[in-house]
Amino acid sequence: MERNPAQQLSIWSGMTQALADFGLLVKFKLSLMVLFSALMAYAIAGVGHVNWLGFSLLAIGGFFVTGASNALNEVLERDFDRLMPRTANRPVATGRMSVSTAVLLAGLMALIGVSMLTLFNPLTGFLGMLSLISYAFIYTPLKRSSPLAVAVGAVPGALPLIIGCTAWDGALTTTALMLFTVQFLWQFPHFWAVAWLADEDYKRAGFYMLPSRNGDKDATTGLLSLLFCGLMVVNAGIGYFVGFTGLVATGALLALNIYFGYRCWQLYRTCSREAARQQMFASFLHLPLSLIVLLLDKF
Repeated sequence: MERNPAQQLSIWSGMTQALADFGLLVKFKLSLMVLFSALMAYAIAGVGHVNWLGFSLLAIGGFFVTGASNALNEVLERDFDRLMPRTANRPVATGRMSVSTAVLLAGLMALIGVSMLTLFNPLTGFLGMLSLISYAFIYTPLKRSSPLAVAVGAVPGALPLIIGCTAWDGALTTTALMLFTVQFLWQFPHFWAVAWLADEDYKRAGFYMLPSRNGDKDATTGLLSLLFCGLMVVNAGIGYFVGFTGLVATGALLALNIYFGYRCWQLYRTCSREAARQQMFASFLHLPLSLIVLLLDKF
């Protein structure tokens, strides 16, 4: 029995909406950023000699673990997502997707993702599960009670780099720890810039993410962001002295960190929305360029 054009259009619209909702559930763009970090770490640990089967396995497994983490985050925050315009259209918050469906999808993705990571070695599978649990069940509820959530969230945020390294090496190496530190430190000025721009939204939902005493927008955010850029400069120097990076790569990393620091200084000096936007854009450039520099250094 043939369906009429209206029925076909309805089915197609439903499939399109379901696919779009899945992308929103797993925070597709954010998941790709996380995945990029893990894959770059895998390539850096392999000194540029990539096993393409392993690369593909890490890509799929890493995406599912990240997607599961984000899905659980949206389930737990569904009531608060409804209060913020930028998150109000998420599928669980709107009711387009039931909580049970979202949890089921998250569970399936977690099972498949962690299983695929475990194929590399047990350590990689364990770290994948650790990142999921710490993000969904420690960082997520802490966001409503303390600005320290940023520091706690920076751990699962940086674990993908260790996961990429252990997928190659099967152990915690100097490379894994150095890469973890790069992304761990980067997250503070990055997230504080994002939190500055979304401050009204966050406060509407009861999230106080800025580091000032009252959670308000003041010079504290820029000053602490600048401090973490200084720590990134120190980290780049340590990388050179322990033999992790060469002289040219260290110089490039220092230049990136100093520019990032300049943007943080501008936020400290002006406390303006435009300075926060520039700091955020600088953070989007800083991390991928830093990882590309580190990869090129291995050649």
